[in-house]
Parts: sequence; structure tokens; C-alpha cells
Amino acid sequence: MKVIGAGYGRTGTKSLQLALQQLGFGKCYHMEELFRNPNGVKHWINAYRGDKVDWDALFPGYQAIVDFPGSMYYKQLADHYPDSKIILTVRDPEKWYDSVRRTIYLFDPGPAIKIRLLFKMIYSTTARNLFKAIQLNDKSIWNKYFEGKFEDRAYAIQKFTNHIEEVKKSIPAERLLIFESKDGWEPLCKFLGVDAPKEPYPRTNLRANFSTWAKGIVKDVLKTL
Repeated sequence: MKVIGAGYGRTGTKSLQLALQQLGFGKCYHMEELFRNPNGVKHWINAYRGDKVDWDALFPGYQAIVDFPGSMYYKQLADHYPDSKIILTVRDPEKWYDSVRRTIYLFDPGPAIKIRLLFKMIYSTTARNLFKAIQLNDKSIWNKYFEGKFEDRAYAIQKFTNHIEEVKKSIPAERLLIFESKDGWEPLCKFLGVDAPKEPYPRTNLRANFSTWAKGIVKDVLKTL
């Protein structure tokens, strides 16, 4: 693991995932990866419980991780991979809250997909693990990390800003990059010691069609079972 993202979801983490892969950092783990490959959920459950986690078994072939759930465990990951570099993605706190509130916080696959998933759980381990991953998303992010108070705007924004300050204090400055997508390739590539591509920095904004995109991931997995 060469790069660890400490930034919350909806701070440009999807764009950063694409950027890191374009820069040659192999596969980059993202919340999407957990849902597409849910059989690793047992490791995240251990992390949630505070038990020992076999991080190497969770990330075969991955050289980077961004977004939830990894950002909640950036300290453990940074300690386990001492040669890795840490990237803290940030954005305006008010805009961040509005984005999260309208996307990942409200996500629900809907009754039709839930029925299909429940049916496939009868005979598929992957389906059962996908169900666990969806449950864990709610339990670890909204119920535990945000203490069931995400709808309290002031509380959630304070949690966001506190996290940024915590990362700054926890990670040595020479190992940390504080990054916004609008900064583009230059600071990212300088920090990572690689050449900047000629192509524009990836820009992804899934807010308008987030629910369709997220449901599509679940549907894709169910089709393979």
C-alpha cells in the first residue's frame, strides 16, 4: 500500500481514485470496491469491532485506498504501511455536508433490489457478504462514527473539521498532502514523485445521478450470482 486517503467521502475521492490509477498506482480501493467485491467485508467488520485486522489479506493487488471506510481507519493503515504517503482530501465544509446529505446518506437500493438480494442470500455467500457490507456501511459510518447524529448539520460539520485537524496532528507534515480536486495534477504529482499527465485531472461529480450509479453497482454484483 503506497497511498492512503484520509479524506471523507464526497471530498473528491472518486476523482482521486481515478487519478492514482492513471498515475500507475495499480488498483485503488474505494467504497465501490467493497460492494463490488464484498467477500472482504469480514476484515472491515473486525475493524469496526476494534479487533485485529489482516490488512494485507484485505488488499491483495491494491497500492492505494481512498474514501470510506478506509478513511475512518487511516491511523491503523498508516501504522501498518509505514512507507505509505497520506492524502487528505478536503472541500468547503458546508458544501461537503450538502453533498453527503443528498447522496450517500440517503442511499437506499430500493425494495426490488432488496428482495433480489434476500433471495440470493439463501444460496450465495457473496450475496450474504454484500448484505453485510450494506449493513456495515450504516453501522460504521452513520451510527458509530457520526454517532447517529448526522442530520444535526452543525455536529456533522464539526466532526468533519475535527477530522481534518486530527489528521494534520497525527501524520508528519512530510508524509501528508492536503489536497482539493481543483488543485489538479501539480501538487499531487510533486508529492508522489511522478510526472504529471498531459490529460486533465479527472473530474467526477456523481451527485445528480448518485442513486442510479450506486444501485447499478449492486445490480451488477447480483447479476454475477
